Amino acid sequence: MQSQAINEVKGLLLEELEHIVKTTSHLIRKISTDHWAYKPHDNMRSLLELVHHIVSIPSSDLLILQENDEAVIRKLEADIAADQDKEKLIEWLTSGMLEVRAYMESLPEEEFLHKKTKPFYLEHGSVQAKWLIEITTHIQHHRAQLFTYLKIQGYEVNMFDLY
Repeated sequence: MQSQAINEVKGLLLEELEHIVKTTSHLIRKISTDHWAYKPHDNMRSLLELVHHIVSIPSSDLLILQENDEAVIRKLEADIAADQDKEKLIEWLTSGMLEVRAYMESLPEEEFLHKKTKPFYLEHGSVQAKWLIEITTHIQHHRAQLFTYLKIQGYEVNMFDLY
């Protein structure tokens, strides 16, 4: 019974991640590339930098949880940052989410719950289940930022773009 519950929770988290990617893709498609340079404040990312960051989250967080070194992650981020085509950026986002899904679904219950991996920038690690929560909440946080950027710029966005 416990295994079934764990698989259901994992499935719900993956379903939520997939939904966030879908709604984020919808928001990205609304952006006029004329607004890529927009920043709400000087100390914040531009709209393009925010999109690059969002798009990189699934793939880069997966590389981090798999304990790749910083150079591998920075290369991926640089590859993504070189792209300004909205559909290609959405492809990066979608493929990253699919890679996270495949990785998490392949983990036996014991590894999902107890295998700890640590990122290059921290002294401690987290179990794979916590990583899945982190990836989901991380992208959700930045999707909310993207929504706010678009709202400030006068785009027609509302809560239905998120749900």
